[in-house]
Amino acid sequence: MTVIAIDGTFASGKGTLGKGLAAHYGLPYLDTGKLYRATAKRVLDAGGDVSNSSDGTNAAKRISAKDLADPILKSGPIGAAASKVSVHPDVRAALFKFQRDFAAKGGVLDGRDIGTVICPDADVKLYVTASPEERARRRHAELTGYGETLSVADVLAQLKERDTRDSTRAAAPLKPAEDAHLLDTTGMSIAEVLKAAIEMCDAILVR
Repeated sequence: MTVIAIDGTFASGKGTLGKGLAAHYGLPYLDTGKLYRATAKRVLDAGGDVSNSSDGTNAAKRISAKDLADPILKSGPIGAAASKVSVHPDVRAALFKFQRDFAAKGGVLDGRDIGTVICPDADVKLYVTASPEERARRRHAELTGYGETLSVADVLAQLKERDTRDSTRAAAPLKPAEDAHLLDTTGMSIAEVLKAAIEMCDAILVR
């Protein structure tokens, strides 16, 4: 059972890459960020506080696969709320089993702590990033496509705030696994990123 772990910064393209690699290798795919987005949505829908660990943990314990299909999970407000709820160790612990159970059958998982915490023994570990400015442009295009109205400067400010929160949280901070292969997608097309990643994976998997 092959497991490919993809970690990286927000809006670096790891989700698109994850789907591409899953299709290429015939593996199931899990966007683990959606688990935290779905948790945040549950908290907000219940009138709770995403900064409250108990509210987040109670919501996380009720997450199922069907929660991940809601298109609102890709919205800006839910994304910001997810970044706040994900800092709680008890929330991360509650979602740990869901991710481990998925990986046990083989697959491609992307997130912030896949190679370091969730799947430390993954067959391939990739760490994907891009410049803040490029990531802000990508996220701005995505959000405006959903009908949200905000400037690239606003997105960049939010992105930098999220980077800081993700990389400095006490529980499973964002960082490359020691044996991760780094992939900077700045200036690269989707096809170029996928090609580079497949070459990295093949160098490890095809032996």
